[in-house]
Amino acid sequence: MFRVTSRRRFAAAVIALVVLVALSGCGLTPGDPGAADVRLTIDAAPAAPRHGISPFIYGTNGSRDLATNRQSIVRMGGNRWTAYNWENNASNAGSDWCFQNDEFLSASNTPGEAVRPGVQAAKASGAAVLVTVPIVDYVSADKNGGCDVRNSGPNYLQTRFKQNRATKGSALSTTPDGTDGYVYQDEFVNWLKVNQSDAQILFSLDNEPDLWRSTHAEVHPNPVTYAELAQRNVDYATAIKGVWPTAKVAGPVNYGFYGFERLQGAPDNANRNFLDFYLQQMEAADTAAGKRLVDYLDLHWYPEATGGGTRITGNDTSAAVVSARVQAPRSLWDATYAESSWISDPGNYGYGPIRLIPRTRERIDANYPGTELAFTEWNYGGGNHISGAVASADVLGIYGREGVGLANLWELNGDERYAYAAFRAYRNYDGAGGSFGDQSIPATSSDVAKATVYASSTSADTTAVTIAAINKSATATTAGITVACSAVFTGARVYTITQSGGANIVRQADISTVGVNAFNYTMPPMSVSIIVPTV
Repeated sequence: MFRVTSRRRFAAAVIALVVLVALSGCGLTPGDPGAADVRLTIDAAPAAPRHGISPFIYGTNGSRDLATNRQSIVRMGGNRWTAYNWENNASNAGSDWCFQNDEFLSASNTPGEAVRPGVQAAKASGAAVLVTVPIVDYVSADKNGGCDVRNSGPNYLQTRFKQNRATKGSALSTTPDGTDGYVYQDEFVNWLKVNQSDAQILFSLDNEPDLWRSTHAEVHPNPVTYAELAQRNVDYATAIKGVWPTAKVAGPVNYGFYGFERLQGAPDNANRNFLDFYLQQMEAADTAAGKRLVDYLDLHWYPEATGGGTRITGNDTSAAVVSARVQAPRSLWDATYAESSWISDPGNYGYGPIRLIPRTRERIDANYPGTELAFTEWNYGGGNHISGAVASADVLGIYGREGVGLANLWELNGDERYAYAAFRAYRNYDGAGGSFGDQSIPATSSDVAKATVYASSTSADTTAVTIAAINKSATATTAGITVACSAVFTGARVYTITQSGGANIVRQADISTVGVNAFNYTMPPMSVSIIVPTV
């Protein structure tokens, strides 16, 4: 009996040694997971291509439930910040509320008080902050309300506003002169640098300038031009970098696709693509300045995709809209997918498949190499429904895989609990800080219309694999999962977001391998699953 047991143990040890040798040479061939509706293939081999995942893609506008959702960066942006006066915290609502000057951002007259609490909250949670710098000519002088400031007389710009300037041209103070009729943005940056030196702060060059003539007609009633916006970006980016050379700057913060293409029909568009023009101008400005001025090409993306004629960005949960919503993230990358929208219509720009990220990166590479891509507002609708979690989780996976540098969800419809669940899937899936890794590794699906998959390892441990498997189907879908050339796994922990689970992430029963690094897993209908293989 002793001899037999010893021989068995010896044989097992030899087998284990052979497996380890195979692993060390990347000779591991995963087993067969068996029959499945879709195959999900993960390549964790040391020689497999991999790249870092920017920590800033898990951002939001606002700091809702930072401790739970664990956002990586909080943006202080939107229409309210275009005419923000940091000296007394007055701002103008623009078209969102009858062009009124008021104390919406802060009732305090202490300089920067509208910004300080948000910066401190983010800092306390280990998050960075994206702060908006106004680049229009006027910012609010008062908080007097009274609805439309334009009814204050023909000289309302002189009585209700202060002139906004990029640079002061003299010594900067953390206690600005509130009586001089001017507000200086380099002084604002200096105030932040002095008072929040231990915070990680990035800067955004205003908000959706392509829409100023409508959203902020009180300070910019005329259409912005290509030349004007490029120059404003150069002037204010130069001012920011002059005070804080290491700070990162994002521009031009376009509102959407027509803004990318023609700056919302700018008078000097001459049928030129605006992003090409902008990138060329920033490259020329860098050359003249001898340093980089703009670090992120900052875009907003609210999909125009429709289902049954209804745009997906609302909270409609009809079958047609849900189907279009969960497929819409493919327009970020998939050259074989053409959504139902005016953008894909050959009668407009003839784009067909939009492939927004690779298309935009091609523009960057051609005109302003080294610029990172940002989506500082995005939302796919359905925040009150599992389809919103599926779409949002898909988008976050795409951002990581495609190398996006910065992204912030915008709360579009009030109830966004399922969208936030998608954030927790990547940032806090177990409620104890369990997160997707910081290295993207190859992961493919045999049927991306049915299911998509993203995988990561960590820079500290390349054998630690985390998988995000997303079922877009309304029925349960079996997934045959293989993980090539990593540690030898014996099972996996599983966490899911489903409609029946509400906007919660639920720990499921562990699954076991059915072959060497092979799993057969049934994804619940319309769900997000975080799968963490274990040794």
